[in-house]
Amino acid sequence: MLSRVRALSCLHHPRAAVFAMARSCFSANAHAVEDEYKQVAHAGARSGVFRPRGSVVLESGAQLEGVEVAYTTYGALNEARDNVLVLCHALTGDSLVHQYWDAMVAPRWTDTYFVVCSNILGSCYGTTGPASENPATGKPYGPAFPAITMRDAVALQKRLLQEELGVQRVHSVIGGSLGGMLALEWAFEGADFVRSFVAIACGSHQSGWQIGHGELQRQAIYMDPLFQNGAYDPAHPPRQGLALARQMAMMSYRTHAAYTDKFGRELAETPTSGDAAAGPRKHPRFRVQSYLEYQGRKFLSRFDVNAYLALLHLMDTHDVGRGRGGVDCALQTLTQPALVVGVESDVLYPIAEQQAIARALPNASFAALASIHGHDGFLLEQDRISDLIAAFLDDRVTK
Repeated sequence: MLSRVRALSCLHHPRAAVFAMARSCFSANAHAVEDEYKQVAHAGARSGVFRPRGSVVLESGAQLEGVEVAYTTYGALNEARDNVLVLCHALTGDSLVHQYWDAMVAPRWTDTYFVVCSNILGSCYGTTGPASENPATGKPYGPAFPAITMRDAVALQKRLLQEELGVQRVHSVIGGSLGGMLALEWAFEGADFVRSFVAIACGSHQSGWQIGHGELQRQAIYMDPLFQNGAYDPAHPPRQGLALARQMAMMSYRTHAAYTDKFGRELAETPTSGDAAAGPRKHPRFRVQSYLEYQGRKFLSRFDVNAYLALLHLMDTHDVGRGRGGVDCALQTLTQPALVVGVESDVLYPIAEQQAIARALPNASFAALASIHGHDGFLLEQDRISDLIAAFLDDRVTK
């Protein structure tokens, strides 16, 4: 069953005005390039580390010892321990939701719900991953970190909720991109535990198109001579490869219209002036080049190379139909109320993929978000996304 949720217009408040102003201001200097991914403070954020007892056994049969999971909570858990919203971050995100998706931890949410986000297994923001110390060797796992799957990640997140936080039931699991894949997998934990879910800008499985984009990024890293098959010197990581991979990713996250609107053919540096004989520079430098180079450099300071590769491979394992009779059969077993959101201009996870998910689910609402921002629309249009989710929960779940 498929119903249509009307996409809401952007809220008109000071923060939305700040977003709009920031998008229009771009410095010609690479080090001062605007950054649309905002970072703000949140007085109600409480962070912790979950250390599950015993081994964490993966789908592959491999075992991880001494696992740690970084998490952040917002709001308060009610007496019934069931007012829980689980937020699942995207590929390079972390548990600090207020730094990149603050609309989802605004008072409209935290006054009612206990919001939880944990850093995914395999990442490098406080949860065990390739950069973590291997208890068996006393050194970072590096390329020896075992392969992980979406289902491994969900199983560990569920342990956090039950063993650390004492959660009895989840009101909704919400995520975009990789986080949307996690939300879909979470739903298979059953309606008795997961009351509803919201999957944004993702597919039911990782397609050849998406695997191909990830492979290009992997090859950029592999071709860096400092990579050394993943056994690189932490003091000298394959920075060029990772920066190029990030630039490739940024291109897939946006659209022709967004880049035309944002950059056009404007130059990042003014051609030589004052000397008519000098003429323009032989190779003009465009604003879009400065932007991509800035994004690549910034990424180097915040992400581990092997962790990035581990999460790319993790995304490739995404297939809700694996071992469940195929995608459609699997989705038809999910009876919870669901909201599926697609961004109309998304070229990485085309909206047809979200429409297919919604058609296969027996109790789904579907929303198409009009945005020029492509895949990143779920972050850059976060106020509108927040409104869609609030309307869904009010109309389909809370009543």
